[in-house]
Amino acid sequence: MIRKLENRDIDRVAQIWFEANKEAHNFIPEIYWEGKYEEVKTMLPEAEVHVYEVQGEIEGFVGVVDTYIAGIFVSKLFQSRGIGKALLDYIKSDKSALILSVYKKNERAKRFYEREGFKVISEKIDENTSEEEFVMRWKKL
Repeated sequence: MIRKLENRDIDRVAQIWFEANKEAHNFIPEIYWEGKYEEVKTMLPEAEVHVYEVQGEIEGFVGVVDTYIAGIFVSKLFQSRGIGKALLDYIKSDKSALILSVYKKNERAKRFYEREGFKVISEKIDENTSEEEFVMRWKKL
């Protein structure tokens, strides 16, 4: 089930964010994610966040600001089970276009977004990590 984030969900969502980032971005020191943890917890209620529940437990979420996807995160045990796609489809149903950034070294995420119709429109350097990123865009047909 997909539903809007509630205040009671913030700790679980932040935990998923932290664990998924460490796993997917092992090329960035863990201390970076630790340093962002509290900031992310305060930002979550300010964004449009939708959570995916499995048997009453949050196992994934998507965060969007206007048409920018800040991230799709799924707990490790539930990855590759369609949760990320379900969250993305949910957001796509309400938007005519979306944009996001993905680290160049995160090939798995880039392939996922390409499968879902996103195209690379530019490259940049993330100021916080000095890592290369692709900026990708999707448009409804």
